[in-house]
Amino acid sequence: MAAWLEREAHPDTIRHSLTTDLPQPLRHPAKLLKHRLTALLPPPLPSADDLAAPASNRPTVIPFLNCDGCERGIRSLTPGLCRDCREARAADASAVDTPAAA
Repeated sequence: MAAWLEREAHPDTIRHSLTTDLPQPLRHPAKLLKHRLTALLPPPLPSADDLAAPASNRPTVIPFLNCDGCERGIRSLTPGLCRDCREARAADASAVDTPAAA
């Protein structure tokens, strides 16, 4: 029982784990109690070192910014244009560079 309490199991959780779905008739209560105390033991709590993830494991958060062309919300590390505005500007630039067929 001490191992359960060291792992911060609530007394109601322990009581529920030990008394739910008891076999009828209960022939060997000590064996059942021993089995449930060992088999249903909650995992150990993580230590402070386990909780502090290294910076390489943390996801990079990319903020929302507004597109400089259409004000659409985009995720970008630097201000700029959304994909549609970049493609439209590239298409306009290629249309200006290409002479009209006569």
